[in-house]
Amino acid sequence: MSQPVNRRAFLKQSAGLAVAAGLASTWNPLPAAEPKSLFTISLAGWSLHKTIFGGKLDHLDFAKAAKNDYGINAVEYVNQFFKDKAKDMKYLGELKKRADDLGVTSVLIMIDNEGNLGNPDAAQRTKAVENHYKWVEAAKFLGCHSIRVNARSAGSPDEQKKLAADGLRRLSEFGGKHNIGVIVENHGGLSSNGEWLASVIKEVGNKNCGTLPDFGNFRLGKGKEYDRYKGTKELMPYAKGVSAKSYAFDDKGNETTIDYLKIMKIVMDAGYHSYVGIEYEGSKLGEPEGILATKKLLERVREELAG
Repeated sequence: MSQPVNRRAFLKQSAGLAVAAGLASTWNPLPAAEPKSLFTISLAGWSLHKTIFGGKLDHLDFAKAAKNDYGINAVEYVNQFFKDKAKDMKYLGELKKRADDLGVTSVLIMIDNEGNLGNPDAAQRTKAVENHYKWVEAAKFLGCHSIRVNARSAGSPDEQKKLAADGLRRLSEFGGKHNIGVIVENHGGLSSNGEWLASVIKEVGNKNCGTLPDFGNFRLGKGKEYDRYKGTKELMPYAKGVSAKSYAFDDKGNETTIDYLKIMKIVMDAGYHSYVGIEYEGSKLGEPEGILATKKLLERVREELAG
């Protein structure tokens, strides 16, 4: 049994760590957890990608599904589900209205396929940065606190760090004007090296830029894996979001590849008390069952950590 958690002490620690890591900025303070809770569970849209892409759920009803089917009151959007709607105010207005009417919080938008922010070609890098602008504006309109981006580049690790930092810095400056954070996920390749990604955030030097540690995305390529617990610990000082990846569960409800108690203790020890997004990617359970299994596990771990 872990030691009881004093929430007030944790929040005090969180504030101290944020200042030490240079996370305080014009960007809104990270939303706090629900009252009397160490963290708040949200639902990432990717958990339902088969359902949405398969036409079984209208993306406009994502917030409704989160609340009514899973008892979750916060959602994380994925731009792939409405990739041509970033400037469609009628669509965005309806998406926002449906969430707001249900009392569901829009947390962030995960952005893919808008170009590499660390592209070695300066013109292409600038284009990638500017391609993300519309999503910053969409996130602002929807009431999100951040957009999640990638740090893809090419070249040596040092070259990639400088290139990715350049693109991220410029996008973070734009995000800051809209009070929207720019958070980077460990998302394969060099970005799955926690030490490298943490060094990129330091290189950016913009307090509006942070991380979104994903428990599962520590694949370096060529069959190599980065230690997920080490990587999470390295990324947590800059975290403005956390992605609770899950794949499969044993008969006791534990995730079979990730020690959730161990990894969530790392999250809590970093003073993080905000949204933890369920991102189920398994195949043994259907998406609804996988989401509910992950939620149940997170709730159990939360109780254990609270003593």
